[in-house]
Amino acid sequence: MATITSTTGSTSQGVSTDVYNRVLQTMTPQANAAAKLNASITKDQTKLSALGQLQSALANFQQIAASLTGDGLSTSAASSAKTVLTASSTGAAKAGTYAIDVKQLAQGQFLTSDEFIPGKDGKVGAGATTTIKIDFGNTDGKSFNTVGSSKSVTIDGSNNTPEGIAAAFKAAGVDVTVVNGDNGQYALSLSGKAGADNSMRISVSGDATLKNLLTYDPAGTQKLKQTTAAQDAILLVDGKEIKSSNNSIKDTAIGGATLNLVGKGKSDIAITQSSSQIGDNLKAFVSAYNDLNAKMQKLQKGELKSDTALNQAIGQMGLLLKTGGGSVSVTKMAAIGLSQDKDGNLQLDDKKLQAALSADSSAVAKLFTTDDKRGLADLLSAKAASLTSTNSVLNKQTSLTTNEIASLNTKKASMTKAMTAQATALAALYTAQAQTGAGSALNGKGGTGTLFDMLG
Repeated sequence: MATITSTTGSTSQGVSTDVYNRVLQTMTPQANAAAKLNASITKDQTKLSALGQLQSALANFQQIAASLTGDGLSTSAASSAKTVLTASSTGAAKAGTYAIDVKQLAQGQFLTSDEFIPGKDGKVGAGATTTIKIDFGNTDGKSFNTVGSSKSVTIDGSNNTPEGIAAAFKAAGVDVTVVNGDNGQYALSLSGKAGADNSMRISVSGDATLKNLLTYDPAGTQKLKQTTAAQDAILLVDGKEIKSSNNSIKDTAIGGATLNLVGKGKSDIAITQSSSQIGDNLKAFVSAYNDLNAKMQKLQKGELKSDTALNQAIGQMGLLLKTGGGSVSVTKMAAIGLSQDKDGNLQLDDKKLQAALSADSSAVAKLFTTDDKRGLADLLSAKAASLTSTNSVLNKQTSLTTNEIASLNTKKASMTKAMTAQATALAALYTAQAQTGAGSALNGKGGTGTLFDMLG
């Protein structure tokens, strides 16, 4: 609810305790509506975060499962320094040892605004229609080279609150956080995507306040302050320089291998390929699936209880393990020691696995991956990919929830404006009544005046 300063006596900045309490009582229905709206926003934000966790868990499992398809099941990649990078490989990776030297990690640009105080109505600026253009590209600090398409954001009287501005930027693909400071001050923090070509140039035409707050040109006017510059990852692979816009580098550094950079420094990557790797890779596969299952079970009991996308993921992934498909035989899986417990986790009996590998390692491998992509790893990898695809239920729910949050934030901004105006008018009315002795809660006379009475 809009705040009216409560004091023990009348002041130029506040109202008496009596008037404050009368306004608060009169606006109880509006305050309850505002509380419900805030609860809806919080609920949607929690759901969006949980959907992101599900998306990430499925993508992580898919990457590991995909690396074990084809000849990848008998291939392994090991890093000598996991604080620098980790690695996975497929059958396309050539056996050998590769010297890696990570010079810098990829990161996104980070910009912050000066602190500002919105008007009494919670608005920033006068509400004039304002166009904010965001160009993406690279810069040397002296010039800016545009790469790819630009995005435009429109700010007007309907969304010129801190939260409304942040929502508009997010809709354009730029993550913006509203920072609440002391004494009613706010600041905006803008986070760009990783990679040197994702640097931002922001031009503002329209409202002077917004122009003075959000303009940023690397080679010109900089009202926003850059605290972190966008940059590519840079590493040497056996002395050859490789650049990447993100810290997960697939195939370009080492053919058939994915490197996940986590810090600067040196590491050797040893890639081996032999039938003896099958057992170790199957254990990694089981561990990856159980990590995914644990995340899905946790979300099902919490933030995504009864969620359609999550239930679809649990049902379809579990169905492949329970009924088989393609070249997957549940009976044959059990024979090599692979089964599920009551919670859906995979269990691997190492004695049965080693006996099966000793008897016929190629037959074991074919249960998980085949030339026509019908093994268990093939099928689960494909299923995880489909569950996170553009047309998936998960992606659609994420988009719907994002749009709903933006809509609710716009509604919240309008409600805040209306409640602020109503609270201010009520305070003026009740103060006048108290001064004339009419309707004051202190003297118990009347007390039925409302904003609607004042408006006639």
